[in-house]
Amino acid sequence: MTISKELLDELLKGVERPEDLLGDAGLMKELKIRLMERMLGAELTAHLGYEEGKEAPWGQGNRRNGTSTKVLKGRDGEMPLAVPRDRDSSFGSGLVKKGQTGIDGMDDKSSPCRPPLVRGPWRTDSMLPG
Repeated sequence: MTISKELLDELLKGVERPEDLLGDAGLMKELKIRLMERMLGAELTAHLGYEEGKEAPWGQGNRRNGTSTKVLKGRDGEMPLAVPRDRDSSFGSGLVKKGQTGIDGMDDKSSPCRPPLVRGPWRTDSMLPG
């Protein structure tokens, strides 16, 4: 997939400082959230068999039923997502699973230069890269 220069220029309008791009309320975090919400919506469309805003097929009892907020944690901090629901509660996302609280490697893949996070009281300086 190639992202056009024009799209990048449009996205970067108003980005003047590094924090505008990488900060807690920056473009990168917003893009992650918006892209994940878009994928979740597409998954629900595939599950139900009709587009959002359209009528459900005749005889189908399962319908869209709003969204619920799920907060995932990652290297960018907390990311609130609007996860779509269906009336039967039969929708199961491949992107964000029920009960999931983290971003399962998405952050690890976004920057190959970052060392893995080491947490816990047993951490020593010898465990740090470098």
